[in-house]
Amino acid sequence: MPHPFVIEPPVTQKQSFAPDEIFTFHLILIGQTIDYLPYFIYTFTELGKQGIGQGRGKYDVLQVEGIGSDDEIVPVYSNKDQKLASHYPIIQPQQMNARLPEAFCEVTNPGSRGEDQFSTTFQEKQQSHPICRGENQSNPFHQARNWSNPPYHSAEFTTNPERTKGDVEGASRENNHNSKITISILTPLRLRFDGHITDKIEFHILIRNLLRRISSLSYFHCNEKLEMDFKGLIEKAKEIRQTATDITWFDWKRYSTRQEEWMSLGGVTGTVSYEGKVAEFLPFLRLGEYVHVGKGTSFGLGKYEILKEM
Repeated sequence: MPHPFVIEPPVTQKQSFAPDEIFTFHLILIGQTIDYLPYFIYTFTELGKQGIGQGRGKYDVLQVEGIGSDDEIVPVYSNKDQKLASHYPIIQPQQMNARLPEAFCEVTNPGSRGEDQFSTTFQEKQQSHPICRGENQSNPFHQARNWSNPPYHSAEFTTNPERTKGDVEGASRENNHNSKITISILTPLRLRFDGHITDKIEFHILIRNLLRRISSLSYFHCNEKLEMDFKGLIEKAKEIRQTATDITWFDWKRYSTRQEEWMSLGGVTGTVSYEGKVAEFLPFLRLGEYVHVGKGTSFGLGKYEILKEM
């Protein structure tokens, strides 16, 4: 069962922070997990008192903020009054495609039967489970971004993505032209293929891992089994070519307090470009920007961004 959250640390190789130094990190809550936001805040607060990491570094949670679809910041929690806001910004699915480069929006075409079912499923889901309701990203997930505490200062974004029919219809124009995308991998990406971690980021391998993660999150944390033609989508993904790659293996290690040992969680970082009929995969790729992909996602691994192709 996948964890219903993603902790995004600052994208930096810095591993230690000076006393009174402040930094922000993101927390993404998926699906119904948004109900547990107060517990996350409490847990991070208590962890700060006990200390984390090998050296048991202590910190205070200063504040939590929600970030809306237009990057507006909404206060959610402050340690000054220790009050939690009753409303958080939610990014609707259609807002996700609004952020796609124009060229992408014009070719986005979920044309397969599976994706039609995908949109219908989430429309029904939205009506029956408002907690799992829409986000800018596309699917069954709630997001809280921008935690900060001193040493970890606290800010946060809360959204709960779920695909709706309007999201798919708004980006479902029929277009058979090839298009290009470049993906920038920001944190170590650990994709599994043929039973092992691979450093080959072929498009179909990326999509396999992404579909597996999305369907699992939807099933376990939004109470919805995605009925779509996974095999057909993967076959289509095999037709998309990798045109350029500039990646390196980043050997990242994490100290496990529970196991009292260092764990190797290395993966690839860099950029990969693809060309082909990528339109129908864009909603999944956009969602992946929020929920990450591959192994170690709960620790922030597998974070990527879709870049506009020039």
